[in-house]
Amino acid sequence: MTDPTPLDTAHAAMQADPDDTAARLRFFERMADSELFLLLEAEAQGDSIKPEVFEVDGAKYVLVFDREERLAEFVEGAAHHATLSGRVAARMLAGQGIGLAVNLGVAPSSILIPADAMAWLGDMLDETPDEIRARPIAFSAPAGIPETLLTALDSKLAIAAGLAKTACLVAVDYEGGDRGHMLAIIDALPEAEGALAKAVGEAVSFSGFEAPLDVAFFAGDDPLCATLQKTGLRFDLPEKKPATHSPAAPGRDPENPPILR
Repeated sequence: MTDPTPLDTAHAAMQADPDDTAARLRFFERMADSELFLLLEAEAQGDSIKPEVFEVDGAKYVLVFDREERLAEFVEGAAHHATLSGRVAARMLAGQGIGLAVNLGVAPSSILIPADAMAWLGDMLDETPDEIRARPIAFSAPAGIPETLLTALDSKLAIAAGLAKTACLVAVDYEGGDRGHMLAIIDALPEAEGALAKAVGEAVSFSGFEAPLDVAFFAGDDPLCATLQKTGLRFDLPEKKPATHSPAAPGRDPENPPILR
């Protein structure tokens, strides 16, 4: 028996309590961040792909699997496929009226996700954070942060390898009297700041945390960093693995989903 995948674990938690909104949100977040293998009719042509489309009770679905061997088990052999993330799949299916069949019949996380649920996921993933200007005047230890949000932040930052060095979660007081919580990200690549802010926003949305969580960026030599790291809850981001110089395959670029044929 193979070890369960993160998607298996999230699906089991969702199935254990169908009324648990937080568990459903975590499942969709895990699917969005998972690498998936999409079954194709034929080999991809550049950025253009033609997925296998199946009908179940009159609804159309494309098939994805979170392990390549699960796809092979389903088709009982080798098959053309594309590798993409769940978020790319959601963008690819936008407006198509097609749902996602995940690990169908080959894993405990086998599930049919209808087109309207994929549209909802696409809308959640398209949300962008608002940019505000405020001057922090004091930092303190975070309080009242649910474990679901801490877990979500840890997962998001773990896949942001090389985009920053460290992040610190703190309570913050602003000039003017506002209070809240901030994730201070230290030594982020300038071109990655938008993606990091969006990832944090997704962590908040999918955790069910209703209060806002501000995101701010600091250079490592900023004198405030010592206070942030002493006061806050620290997350260390992994270093980026050396890049391999292979041609980009359809579905690898989250900003450029493959074209359906």
